[in-house]
Amino acid sequence: MDATAFFKSISGKHITFCGIGRSHMPLIELFQSHGAIVTARDRRSFQELGENGQTLKSLGVGLILGKDYLHGLTDDIIFRTPGMPFHLPELENARRLGKTVTSEMEVFFRLCPCRIYAVTGSDGKTTTTTILSEFLKAQGMTVHLGGNIGKPLLPEIEAIAPDHIVVAELSSFQLISMRHSPDVAVVTNLAPNHLDIHKDMDEYVDAKKNLILHQDGFSRTVLNADNEITAGFKGLVRGDCWLFSRKDSPERGVFCNGESILVNGEKLMDVGEIKLPGWHNVENYMAAIAAVWGEVSPENMRKVARDFGGVEHRMEFVRELGGVKYYNDSIASSPSRTISGTLSCYEENLILICGGYDKHIPYAPLGGPICQRVRELILMGDTAEKIEEAVLGCQEYSHSHPNIHHVRDMQEAVSLAKSLASPGDVVSLSPASASFDMYQSFEARGRHYKELVAGLK
Repeated sequence: MDATAFFKSISGKHITFCGIGRSHMPLIELFQSHGAIVTARDRRSFQELGENGQTLKSLGVGLILGKDYLHGLTDDIIFRTPGMPFHLPELENARRLGKTVTSEMEVFFRLCPCRIYAVTGSDGKTTTTTILSEFLKAQGMTVHLGGNIGKPLLPEIEAIAPDHIVVAELSSFQLISMRHSPDVAVVTNLAPNHLDIHKDMDEYVDAKKNLILHQDGFSRTVLNADNEITAGFKGLVRGDCWLFSRKDSPERGVFCNGESILVNGEKLMDVGEIKLPGWHNVENYMAAIAAVWGEVSPENMRKVARDFGGVEHRMEFVRELGGVKYYNDSIASSPSRTISGTLSCYEENLILICGGYDKHIPYAPLGGPICQRVRELILMGDTAEKIEEAVLGCQEYSHSHPNIHHVRDMQEAVSLAKSLASPGDVVSLSPASASFDMYQSFEARGRHYKELVAGLK
């Protein structure tokens, strides 16, 4: 079914959107414009919805709000927001009644007329996705970038032509119910994450597998050979399998020997040509190179590597004040992300602001890298005690290495960091935790941090 036929088919149908946020707001207006009878549901009150609530009211959209917002799910089509658990009893009951329970990305994959590149993983998804899109744009292609990166793609479906390219970042929440896979699939790495939503690690990994399970022999799959879980996906691949590694040169894939990046044994570029700092970003480039090799010229890849300055909230340089450099790594919502990001870039003179919402994932792996690289550790939020426990319990810890401080909020954290810093130091917000104990999103957390750093004198 193409987009025209789909939107014709929904006219007059009752469609409800569970969760009122950035992925559903543009869809609500789109579906209403095509004649659907639309309602929107959310746990929050009308006042808590703020501007979104006012917008929906002005559109005449029916609102079902409050703690019982999922009761009575009898609409023809039910859209769940990506962060909503797939197996909620209310959703299971709707399926038993024969109702269509779906998501924005499921419908988009069903209707998309062009080639799709998609990226998932625990860390590095957004940067790898963005590098991929930059590669393809440098080659002169029309690229639609979206998904978990913060922009829904379904509202663009009527403007996407067969000769365009879609580059999508996909989370485990989006993938858990997917039964379509992209033409080119990239899995950056996998480590425990989102165990506050998934029932266990197996469900999380199984969700990620959906990125490649429905590919065919014409597809390409890119896997991290250095990650035990992703390397184990190789047996599931039905098409052209590419590996990337910093340990061993794969027979078909991308290898970094510490100085250069090689593709199938031939040198592509020096590591020093990559503008983004950190070995994790070298790996992100390796994954993206494997995905587009043969589609994008080596010259355009090297140009992007030299020019691309990175994505907001990902090891983002904020400012230098009094010889101290401040970085925003708010995207680091798991220990593995902090380890591969901030803690892989700096080996001394590091002041780390850490802690936040608890996703019920292990923090023990964070202890050693913090002890090895951090001089002053500033902790806040729900996970502060878990992080402190990980540091005090590791073999590398010795008294006052690092010094551990507890603060109440971001303002106190930034103020304390400035008082502790000396010329040559680096201050980085890299929470190793989600933001939801204090902020609506990691973007809001990062912006607040940058505002406070910008106000330092």
